[in-house]
Amino acid sequence: MDAVETLYDPWSPEFVADPYPAYARLRAAGRAHWHGPTRQWLIPHYEDVSALLRDRRLGRTYTHRFTHEEFGREAPPAAHEPFHTLNDHGLLDLEAADHTRIRRLVSKAFTPRTVENLAPTVRRLAAGLVGDLVAAGGGDLLASVAEPLPVAVIAEMLGVPEEDEERARLRPWSAAICGMFELNPSEETARRAVVASIEFSDYLRELIARRRKSPGDDLISSLIAVEGLTEQEMISTCVLLLNAGHEATVNTTVNGWWTLLKHGVRPDPEKLSTAVEELLRYDTPLQMFERWVLDDIEVGGQVIPRGSEVALLFGSANRDPARFGPTADELDLTRADNPHITFGAGIHYCLGAPLARLELEAVFGELLRRAPNLRLAAEPVWKPGYVIRGFDELLVEV
Repeated sequence: MDAVETLYDPWSPEFVADPYPAYARLRAAGRAHWHGPTRQWLIPHYEDVSALLRDRRLGRTYTHRFTHEEFGREAPPAAHEPFHTLNDHGLLDLEAADHTRIRRLVSKAFTPRTVENLAPTVRRLAAGLVGDLVAAGGGDLLASVAEPLPVAVIAEMLGVPEEDEERARLRPWSAAICGMFELNPSEETARRAVVASIEFSDYLRELIARRRKSPGDDLISSLIAVEGLTEQEMISTCVLLLNAGHEATVNTTVNGWWTLLKHGVRPDPEKLSTAVEELLRYDTPLQMFERWVLDDIEVGGQVIPRGSEVALLFGSANRDPARFGPTADELDLTRADNPHITFGAGIHYCLGAPLARLELEAVFGELLRRAPNLRLAAEPVWKPGYVIRGFDELLVEV
């Protein structure tokens, strides 16, 4: 086994638990590394990751320019089609004219005012969830606070009625779909994602039909009012907002509190936004994003040919001393110069970043205020996933 495969082992529990020493060695060894097991070029440096996110010679998809055969890839199995129909019409996996068109149209509905109007709801939900945790004397921070908050916020934003039984299925549907974003997902993972894609799409299609007849003050009604979006594009947008809109918040909440408890520190409530940015940087919730190489590129003297796939190592980039200085591996809750790339960059910069920040500040603020003596009740165990990296649970006492 070569040195790169020894360093970068995304299926290893030890690597998942602490990938940062390996990242440091990858950065020291060069700017682009071929990794045989995943058949990807690993890109570990901040400057390269940031530049390639903005480089349109790379794309989240290649089908806007090439057939699968032309690109040297096999078409996905026909049985996976419902997942790909859902995924391929969402902003995250669109390129060129389609991405520009849909992002412009969605932005008309998902405005800064949308987020601003959600602020009281976010704070109310955060206060209620934290209040329940405190009243119980503690519990699983993941299941009782971190997961319910963003899912409830997205449900409120989309206009999913509280009485709809499907509201309780939003999180399981999302988890099943997001399983496909891990490296080399199994056929069972794909089966669960397909089932979730069908059920979630069917529910949203029915909810859209209700809103066409009786519009409300919600995002689905706003999307219906925007001319130029197909029903499939609306469905894919709603699913993407749930998936992308809660994974980063859940894992930053839980991983962030584990980081704070491990270091024995607390943010200054008056500088909470600065602390949240540092927690987003220090232990990146989404460790890696993939891009297809649409035209030959060169990174550090290494030509990476068209048809290749690059793994942009966000977790490594966010700890790169070349950008964050000699304290890059240290937790600094007052770090002022913090241009982390946790939310991406370029045309695919996270549309929901302002909402994620609002949620994080609300939940961290409530926990600091109402659970000042929060402490670990048990050592947490990392889930096996590397791309979306987090714990199975975080048991705490107050």
